[in-house]
Amino acid sequence: MTSKTTAAKEHVTEIRRTKFSIGGAPNPLTEDLHQAVKNLSAELYAKDIHFLMELIQNAEDNEYSEDVDPSLEFVITSKDITNTGAPATLLVFNNEKGFSRRNIESICSVGQSTKKGLRKRGYIGEKGIGFKSVFLITAQPCIFSNGYQIRFNEKPCQLCNVGYIVPEWVEEESILIAIRSIYGSTLTLPTTTLVLPLKPDKVKPVKDQLSSVHPEVLLFLSKIKRLSVKENNEDPRLNTVSAISIYSEKNFVTLKSMDAESYTLHLTADDTCIKDDTECDYLMWKQRFPVKDESRVDVRSDVEEWVITLAFPNGTRLKRGCSSMPGIYSFLPTETVTNFHFIIQADFLLASSRENILWDNKWNKGILDCVPVAFMNAFTSLIKSTNNAPISSLPNMFRFLPINSPSHPELNHVWHAIKAKILKEPIVPCESYTVQKLFRTPVEVFRLKPAFWSILNRARNEGVSFQNISSHGAYILTSSFDKPEYYSVLEFLEIKYIDNEWYARCISSSNLVMGVSEDVYLELLVFIAEDWGSSFRNTKINNIPLIKYVGLDGQVALFKINACTNKLLVANSDCIISWLINWNKEFQCPAERFFLPEDTHNAIKLCSKKHSLNKWLKEELNVKFVDVYKYAVDLLSSIGIDCKLVVMFAHFVYNSLQKKYLQKHQVEYHCDHIPIVDNHGRVNTSRTGVLVPASGSKWVKLIGTNPWRHHHYIELGEDYTRRANYFGTVTSGEELISFMKTYVGASDVPDISPPNSAVPTLSSPLTKKNTFLLLDWICNLRMKRDGLPKRFLSSIKNGSWLKISLSGSACYRPPNESFMLEASIGKLLQNASVLVDIPLIDVNFYGDEIKSYKEELQMFGVRFENKEACEFVGDHLMSIVASSKFTTDNVISILKFIQYLRGNYISSKVFIDSIKGGRWLRTSRGDVAPGNAVLYSCEWNAASQISDIPFIDQDYYGNELQFFKTELELLGVVVSFDHRCYQLVYNNLRSSSLLTYLSSEAVYMILECISQLPLSDNLVGAVKGTKCLNTNMGYRCPSESFLLNPESKWGGLLQVFRSFPILDESVYGQKIFSMSSELKKIGVIVDFKDASKEFIRIFEQHASSMRKENVFLLLDWYRKIKNKEMEVKLPSDLRSCLKKEKWLKTKLGDYRAPNECILFGTDWEPISLISLLPFIDDSDSFYGSRIHDYKEELKLLGVITDFKVGLGAELVAAGVILPQDCSSITSVSVFGLLDTVKQLEHVKLETLANFFEKLSQKKWIKTYLGYKRPGDCLLFDSDWYRVIKRSDGPFIDEEFYGPRIASYKDQLNLLNVVTDVNEGCQLLASYLDSHSSFESIKRIYSYLSEYNWKPEEEFNQRIWIPRGTENGEWVTPQKCVLHDIHNLFGDKLSVLEKCKYEKNILSFFSNVFNVKVHPSVDDYCDIWKKWESSGRQITHTECCAFWEFVANNWSSKTEDTFIGNISKLPVLDPTSDGIFLLLKSDVFIGNDLFLVDLFQKSSHRMFVWYPQPILKCLTRTKLMDIYGKLGVRMLSESVKKTISVVCHDKFEPVKSEKRIVKKGLFKLILGFLADPSLKVDVEKRHEAVSRLLAVEAFETMEPLTVGYSLSFSSGAVVSVEAKRMVRWDKQNSKFFMQKMDKYCGYKNAIVYASHYAQVIADGVLWENEEFVPKLSELIRLGFLLKFNEEVVDFLLKSKNLEISMEDQNYLSSTFSS
Repeated sequence: MTSKTTAAKEHVTEIRRTKFSIGGAPNPLTEDLHQAVKNLSAELYAKDIHFLMELIQNAEDNEYSEDVDPSLEFVITSKDITNTGAPATLLVFNNEKGFSRRNIESICSVGQSTKKGLRKRGYIGEKGIGFKSVFLITAQPCIFSNGYQIRFNEKPCQLCNVGYIVPEWVEEESILIAIRSIYGSTLTLPTTTLVLPLKPDKVKPVKDQLSSVHPEVLLFLSKIKRLSVKENNEDPRLNTVSAISIYSEKNFVTLKSMDAESYTLHLTADDTCIKDDTECDYLMWKQRFPVKDESRVDVRSDVEEWVITLAFPNGTRLKRGCSSMPGIYSFLPTETVTNFHFIIQADFLLASSRENILWDNKWNKGILDCVPVAFMNAFTSLIKSTNNAPISSLPNMFRFLPINSPSHPELNHVWHAIKAKILKEPIVPCESYTVQKLFRTPVEVFRLKPAFWSILNRARNEGVSFQNISSHGAYILTSSFDKPEYYSVLEFLEIKYIDNEWYARCISSSNLVMGVSEDVYLELLVFIAEDWGSSFRNTKINNIPLIKYVGLDGQVALFKINACTNKLLVANSDCIISWLINWNKEFQCPAERFFLPEDTHNAIKLCSKKHSLNKWLKEELNVKFVDVYKYAVDLLSSIGIDCKLVVMFAHFVYNSLQKKYLQKHQVEYHCDHIPIVDNHGRVNTSRTGVLVPASGSKWVKLIGTNPWRHHHYIELGEDYTRRANYFGTVTSGEELISFMKTYVGASDVPDISPPNSAVPTLSSPLTKKNTFLLLDWICNLRMKRDGLPKRFLSSIKNGSWLKISLSGSACYRPPNESFMLEASIGKLLQNASVLVDIPLIDVNFYGDEIKSYKEELQMFGVRFENKEACEFVGDHLMSIVASSKFTTDNVISILKFIQYLRGNYISSKVFIDSIKGGRWLRTSRGDVAPGNAVLYSCEWNAASQISDIPFIDQDYYGNELQFFKTELELLGVVVSFDHRCYQLVYNNLRSSSLLTYLSSEAVYMILECISQLPLSDNLVGAVKGTKCLNTNMGYRCPSESFLLNPESKWGGLLQVFRSFPILDESVYGQKIFSMSSELKKIGVIVDFKDASKEFIRIFEQHASSMRKENVFLLLDWYRKIKNKEMEVKLPSDLRSCLKKEKWLKTKLGDYRAPNECILFGTDWEPISLISLLPFIDDSDSFYGSRIHDYKEELKLLGVITDFKVGLGAELVAAGVILPQDCSSITSVSVFGLLDTVKQLEHVKLETLANFFEKLSQKKWIKTYLGYKRPGDCLLFDSDWYRVIKRSDGPFIDEEFYGPRIASYKDQLNLLNVVTDVNEGCQLLASYLDSHSSFESIKRIYSYLSEYNWKPEEEFNQRIWIPRGTENGEWVTPQKCVLHDIHNLFGDKLSVLEKCKYEKNILSFFSNVFNVKVHPSVDDYCDIWKKWESSGRQITHTECCAFWEFVANNWSSKTEDTFIGNISKLPVLDPTSDGIFLLLKSDVFIGNDLFLVDLFQKSSHRMFVWYPQPILKCLTRTKLMDIYGKLGVRMLSESVKKTISVVCHDKFEPVKSEKRIVKKGLFKLILGFLADPSLKVDVEKRHEAVSRLLAVEAFETMEPLTVGYSLSFSSGAVVSVEAKRMVRWDKQNSKFFMQKMDKYCGYKNAIVYASHYAQVIADGVLWENEEFVPKLSELIRLGFLLKFNEEVVDFLLKSKNLEISMEDQNYLSSTFSS
């Protein structure tokens, strides 16, 4: 054992003996230690402490040798190196100087940290926890340091009963061996090692904390340079902790001053979790700020300045996994994420868990108030430190701006303050296209649209100059900044886009149109086009020559946008540009339209945004994009009626087609609209057809001269037949005529398409040649499928030009009256027809060639078919019918003709079709068409009974008709009865009045019709209401009749009342049962369901008067049907009827439905004693005992037969009757009623609500406070004993009911009896005012508080104020307050803490009754007004208490209240030290101590009171601010100043250059005025200092005097007089000074300097008085240092001020000598 270890062990033994009385004399303080340790334990486990941060914090506070890099290492191992049974051990290695005796004594104490009072020396730990935080993870921590080997235990030591702080020497050498093994046997152990055997439940949390150590943990630690975490296991696969090694290095300092310094810090992290960036540089800015008085707190009372450090990561911040990025450090990281791109470090006060800073703490608020200033200085330094860097590197610095809103609302004011400062600072780089950097404030800078930057850059590369880019009325943001990655920054800086008029000025002032390539020119057009609607439509860009075009001279010229509307053309294709330009020239640029240059055309074609550009040109500039086709369309509208241009247009279209510039369909379109020059030289713009010239044409031979001129058929003129030459291409007349034939439609017979007009030559016979010419014409038209116009065709059809043969003679007939048949067929038809001749075409005249024109002749109406001939014959016969009636012979002739045609195998269909529609056949119902007639036979007998059928009149025609049945049937006559005849019967049905009392065969005919026909509604309707069916009760309508099959299983139902008519089986036989579906259609009731409906109707009529015989018949049938229910299902409506109809008689004398009745049994007797129930009348006078035989049937029908759970709930509920005086109800009756409730409690019926309402309205439950309604009762049980007594409320009387009442807890709960201790609050609260015992009232209040009672709105809130144990009074909560710490309100309010209410009840009063915890603002205002009106002096204590409250509660919400209620303010009497209250208007704030000193010499009370000594919570600054808001005037602003008259005789003139006109003074003033925040331009700055040049200076030995006076509301005026050393008579430009002895002493020198500076600043800044104090302070310093120029330069730099070039020139010219 070394001497150091021996001394350490002796020291530990001494501590154990002297402090803990172990092996020594008893220590009287041991008991206090015991209590302190208890408090430590409570504090330790009550706080959410991050032990790891506490250990790092301790390591940072340790002391290190100069020759070491401070390091901290954490190693966790699964070895139990302390042999304490720990599952894992954490070792902490620190190369500090090691524990000293004082450190050991401190760690063996509670609350005696060695760091107390050392905050300002850089110690970062907080008092109270420190090393002892390890007890959160270990029960027996060990320390090995500087020879000390000690262990602590959280369990109390058996020798002294104290835990945590009792040191125990560690003898085990094995622990040190294990430590060296883990650390590395070849390495020297660090001075200090902590060994922490981990608690079993802390292993995982410790590993998690170690794995989550943030890589930036060393960022703001000034000592520790290295930190590492690792896990040491024999099997590395068991390692679960993410190892990390962190190293920090300060690279170099870039700036250092008294208040701030900046440097770069390099962090390196070796971590398996960090896969990308393992190192990062941080630009650090550290600045000091004085602690504000209003921000001071006790725990930092010794700290005089805040040190705020901002870290700006120059790259990606280091992080581990998905961990968050801390934005706020208090030396170590917190868990606060700020959303800022920089990190804030300061000595913040933290929550014990270190997760967050204390946002509401004024110390932290004061620090945060300084952050904007620090950021602004840091950011400005970053920008200025890059003076030598290219301007393109500056935007990257702006990423540090807090562009995103903070994640925590308490940081909003920091964000807003930073933004406000940034917006006023000239830091934004502007584009100048020169080497000179240009910076302006954000409001002065504007952005360009991104697309315009590309145009500018490309134009500059092509030689276009833009050096005057910022001379168009705005500064332009540098292009390197105006990029997408900085858009969010620009939005934060509120840099807006430039006004759209700027672009017009920029374009017009440069050679940006004609001086660039076509690509750049088009990019400019695209830029304008894409933003046209939103930006440029209404700007001066319209007036810029911008659009290129080719003039008539072939040169490129420019159109202004507003002058080119509808004047520009663009060719759609490259190959047609020159073609269209040449033709445009030939046509003399019709409508003054011009084409874009060819180069521009080609550039547009290659442009990536040609679609948007073309769209703009089309829609906004009305530029027309044309091909040859569209150009030709435009030409058509402009050539007018000029014959030359019209013919030229035909050549243009022809040649364009030849060159394939036009497609065939496009030519066809133009030729449809092309004007035509006719043979008379006239231009025709409309036409129907075009004829070739008459000379040599065929059409003249057939139709003569043009008969269709009035139909706009035009004959081509001679100009089209002449030869022409365009662009070297010769076109002959034949080629153009051929073109006109093909595309214009010029034609000749047989190609002419005729108009809708007759041909005059066809009204008379045609020659054979012309006939065939006509037929060829028509044939050609038919082949082309041209429809023939109606009149044209009609003139051919109806013209008598066709030669025919009629009965052997020739004549001319129209084609539509002619036939062309085979000779044999024609002769045959001639012989067979009656009185008919057929006209046939004369084939002998025309020859066989005529037969080849069959289709053309058919078009003209010539008929070729035999059927047409037959139809001709039939039509002729029908014309005879129209003129007179057919005779019998005519009819027989027709039948014979049909028979003849059939015999000769000639189809008779057409002939029959032509005559079958005529009404020429006589029947029993008159003349009808054959298809409506019937040939009678016996099978029609049944049908004739119900229908009037048109039978052929055989008496008229005789028996001969029987030989023509086949022919009659062909004509449509019905000759036999089959399934099709049912429709005929149906169609001729007799009226319903004739369908009564039908025979059985007639009934079956009706049913067969219904069966066979798909639609028989009329037949059904006809018989439905007639008495046509034979029943057991005579003839009845179908709807009254029933079909009852003897085999039916439900027929017994109809026997209950014996009043149902059933179809007579003896009349209709068994067959009638097979027709049930047809019978059902006509209304007969055939099935159970329908029969049940009729039964229901009868049943409903007789239900309420049913005799018992009917009831028993019904029950007998129901019993049978119940047994057959598997075969016969009872209809739901019948079942419902039997259950809902009131057909059972009860003992109550009325009839009720089954579910409303009860079949009495012995189990109903208990409930019947307190209710009236509807039992079925089983007396001998009605149903008798027989009714009980049907118990099962009645039960199925809904009758209640058993008293079980749920059955009869509604009846019981409705029948319960409680007596008026419920005190007569015995406990047995009550238990019976509760048993009833028990049976009904599971039945969820609405009527139960009425039942419970009955029970709730009567006071039938006996309580200790009398009979109560159920809702006003409580059931007492063991849960109540702890908080309440039975006598405290209306608890049920267990002495009356006995213990059995407790078994009905659930039923009582259903009746709204309070059975749960959690639910009795409202009821007990309502009985509060019935008590006067303070103990009972407190118990109830405690109960209400414990169970979180909230009063209802109508609850009368009152609080008991005791006057002894049984007396007191009730007061409203508004007249109460919990605490009155200053004892000011005892006369006004009831102070509850003085009434001996427990804390929980006081808290209850506050939370529930809204009792004020402390007096409110209004209360304080009331007491102040009371003091004001009393006129008495108030005490110092009262005044401090009141204004302390005002200061602590002053806010935007209370400000108006205080101002409105405080009319007098406290004033300290200088003679008596008494405090008086005076009007605001007579009180002043002594803000000028010079004036205060003058006025205090008077005896007048005038200055507001301040506490002496100053209270921390009531500082002079805070009170001054409040007084000012209350309307108290500042002394300096209220005093009237009187300057004595100057006697010039006593003054001697002096040279102003010696005292006033000094270059250093002028430089100070100009530098001050040049501050951008003052916004004083150059001219005004020079004007201000020029006032000094014009003054005359005078000196005197005698002082100048100044008088001051104050006026009061009483009319009194207090005046004082003071001496001044300097005065400036600005009106006369004279400067008066008291001569100053150079040995006058320091005081006179500073007084003189102050007067001098004040007068100069007043004179220079008389228009800006608010800046006078700052300038005065600057001049005073300059004066004392004799305005030395080097000193002046330093002063300006220290204030961040500088002289502009203009000011420097002014100084040089003013002080040139």
